[in-house]
Amino acid sequence: MPPSSSRPVDSLDDDDYPAYTMGRAADMLGTTPAFLRALGDNRLITPLRSEGGHRRYSRYQLRIAARARELVDQGTQIEAACRIVILEDQLTEAQRINEELRADNTGSQTSA
Repeated sequence: MPPSSSRPVDSLDDDDYPAYTMGRAADMLGTTPAFLRALGDNRLITPLRSEGGHRRYSRYQLRIAARARELVDQGTQIEAACRIVILEDQLTEAQRINEELRADNTGSQTSA
């Protein structure tokens, strides 16, 4: 068996691969397909479509949907929950970029 580093990336290992049908995604989240459609209507997640037009969700999208469900279960309206999750995701990405820039800046200062 080849070492894992030389193995081609398996699409199922990809967080963005649309591996889950709407029904399976709803089951995994303990919710309904209508809830997933509502998240799409509020632009929180946009599922990819299969050749037959069926919605397909990635693991990343399921994590986002699970966070929205937590907020809704706590009494937050779905529109507000979607906005909160979007802002949390943007903050996480901004923090990641900031850390990368700091690391780059530190590296360039030590080599100068």
